[in-house]
Amino acid sequence: LIKRALRTPTQRASTSQRRAYRHVSRTSPATPASAQACETAMLQLRTAVGLRPATRCGAPLPARRCGVLARAASASGQPSGQPRSASTATSAVASAAVESPMQAVVDWASMSYNQQYDKLFSKPLDVLELETRKAINKPNRDAQNSEEGATKVFASDVHAVGKRPLWGGRKWSLTDISYAVYLGGMHVLACLAPFTFSWQMVGLFFAMYFISGCLGITLSYHRQLSHRSFTTPKWLEYTLAYCGVLAAQGDPLEWVSGHRYHHLHTDTPLDPHSPYEGFWWSHAGWLLDNDVTLVRVGDRSNATDMESQWFYRWLAQTWPWHVVGQFALLFALGGLPALVWGGALRLCWVYHITWFVNSASHVWGNQTYNTGDLSRNNWWVGIIAFGEGWHNNHHAFEFSARHGLEWWQVDMTWMVVKALQTVGLATNVKLPSEKQKERLRFKTA
Repeated sequence: LIKRALRTPTQRASTSQRRAYRHVSRTSPATPASAQACETAMLQLRTAVGLRPATRCGAPLPARRCGVLARAASASGQPSGQPRSASTATSAVASAAVESPMQAVVDWASMSYNQQYDKLFSKPLDVLELETRKAINKPNRDAQNSEEGATKVFASDVHAVGKRPLWGGRKWSLTDISYAVYLGGMHVLACLAPFTFSWQMVGLFFAMYFISGCLGITLSYHRQLSHRSFTTPKWLEYTLAYCGVLAAQGDPLEWVSGHRYHHLHTDTPLDPHSPYEGFWWSHAGWLLDNDVTLVRVGDRSNATDMESQWFYRWLAQTWPWHVVGQFALLFALGGLPALVWGGALRLCWVYHITWFVNSASHVWGNQTYNTGDLSRNNWWVGIIAFGEGWHNNHHAFEFSARHGLEWWQVDMTWMVVKALQTVGLATNVKLPSEKQKERLRFKTA
């Protein structure tokens, strides 16, 4: 009754027509089509006969249901996704059932990462348009391991093939040069730390490390804004987001949009920083190749929930000036030592911690949950990154406000969330249930 009430009159179909759909979906022969193409075909056909989608996002339909469904869904000649009349859809099903099976589609699941990349990036970047709002199957790890030229990342089972020149052999955009100069300058300035040492500066370093790294990046940018794992009053949400701006990793809108694409496309060629392209690429190399990164994460339409808010639009336009103001204030209060310890050294430290989550936590560590990607639980990244290193846990339950799901997995960010919840400033705190954890847990874990 609920399903019937949710459908519009144009989506309803007669009992006989719905039976015709179910008959074809049960009896259509299997084809070599990928599970993803099968799901797409089923969704199109269900729309045609007035049925709502039967699977949650990312759950493939059985291969036996694929058969001739894609041809049935498109036989009426109307654009995919638009409602068709029930009679037209049923006729399409009947005619498709006696025609030849659907043409072969790309079987992403059987390909290595290298093969998937070559298929997707077959055109020059300046004319390439990728469908980044839709996920593809994860690459076949055995196929990737046997790729010619694949090198094993040190002390891991990940085999990488570099796809983009890291330094020479490609055109550097103005953005690439600007990033390289800025990051290089910060690292050079950080080298002055031994010459400007004092315990007061060490205290400033750790205070700014906590404010920008924990409160700003892991608590705000990541867990609250990217994954909406808890809710706070707007004044507190905006304050925490401003702490993230002080980490100089971009404005909240840009950071969140890119991270959501990372989760949608983890360790496929649409992921902006997969270690399948090398450890350095996943660590920081991708930041210095803006052209290919924009192809992957340039579409901000996956963050409209934030773009609709004036505060995030304002930060997107002005965030570099806030970083400059931060340096000016540090210098005014403590001179060169404060600029080095509270600014450059702290920024470089937080940069590499964030980058280690993308690199180290995808090649070193263990996997408790079957996520289908390379995410690992890495204890030392978990400690220095305020709990972000329990990365396999996070990829299994990205909605969770807690990443260290075991009592011994230190998660400083979760402690902050729990404290905010205790005083009533954090609500709608999301955590995985025991049933959800057992469903994804490896049997040997």
